[in-house]
Formats: sequence, structure tokens, C-alpha cells
Amino acid sequence: MAETETALRTLAQNVKAARTRAGLSLDELGRRAQVSKGALVGLEKAQGNPNFATLVRLADTLGVPVSALLEGPAEDRVRVVSADAVAPLWTGPHGGEARLLLTTSGPAPVEVWRWRLEPGEEYPSHPHQPQVVETVSVTSGRMTLIVDGTEHPVAAGQTATFDADAPHTYRGSGTGTCHLIMTVHLPPGSGAPA
Repeated sequence: MAETETALRTLAQNVKAARTRAGLSLDELGRRAQVSKGALVGLEKAQGNPNFATLVRLADTLGVPVSALLEGPAEDRVRVVSADAVAPLWTGPHGGEARLLLTTSGPAPVEVWRWRLEPGEEYPSHPHQPQVVETVSVTSGRMTLIVDGTEHPVAAGQTATFDADAPHTYRGSGTGTCHLIMTVHLPPGSGAPA
């Protein structure tokens, strides 16, 4: 339970700091991110349990990677992250999950995600800010990538890339589990401050 409380405190501090840097009031951030002011007040007080979609909307609105809201300051020059050491940010109804492993530093950061989708599970994502590009590399199984209403089958050994400023959905297809690595390439200037 102490880990959850620590994570909530880190999230609260990071959201408030990013909101302050952006010069946004709670009302304005809520309006832009489509999150109620009450939920934001609770979040900045380290209360509540925001879902993955809320975190993505807040990060997009604030112009920072999702990890900038979740992580404390970097401690080492080299980071090695085990997927099992990172809590899932999305869990599907049949056991699928998405874990944000890390975000690279630099002027145009890249988020690295590990996903598992069971057959028929899907995660619909709202459009991201302009210039965000996503790639999905299927390492086993099959998925269907739906971008702006058009379905694109992606099988093991294949990688798809797309501009993520359109509605998009990841759906597990076939009869077995789909494992994939997703990267989110953020526009220059989206990094967390050092």
C-alpha cells in the first residue's frame, strides 16, 4: 500500500508542476483535458485513482510524456527496466495489459510500452496532439490496428507506424495472445524538464 501512496504523491506533484509550468488553472486544464475540476483537485492532493485514459489526456494537454507524470527524477545515466517491475496502466477484461516501461530523454522523447492483448480485447485511444507518431511491433500473435476507422491487420514479425492525431484502437485478433512493443514518438519539446 505504501508503494501506491508514493506513486500517487509523485503523480500529484508532477501534475501540479506541469500545470504550473504551462500556466493553466485547474479549470482550464480540466476543460482542455476533459477531466472534471473535482477530479483534478483530488489528483493534486494525491487522492483518487485516475485511469489510463485520464493520464493520457492530461499528458497530451500538458505537452509531456505520460511517464513525466508518473516518474520521479532520473537517478542514473543508464536505466534497465524489467516489465514485471512496472505496474500496468491498462488492464483488459480478459487479462491483457499495457505497461509503460520508460521514456527516453532528449529533445524528442520516445515512450516504450509493452502490451499484451487477448483475442477480442481492445483499447480505443483518443487522438493525441499533432506530430505524435506511434509504432506497433508485434512479437507474437496477431492484432488489428484501427486508425480513423480503417482496420489494418498486423501479425508477428510486422511493424506498423501511423500519425496518432486520429482516433485509433488496438485489438487482439486470432486465437492466441498478442504481444507487442509500442513506441510513442513525441514532438520536440515534449520532454520532462531535467
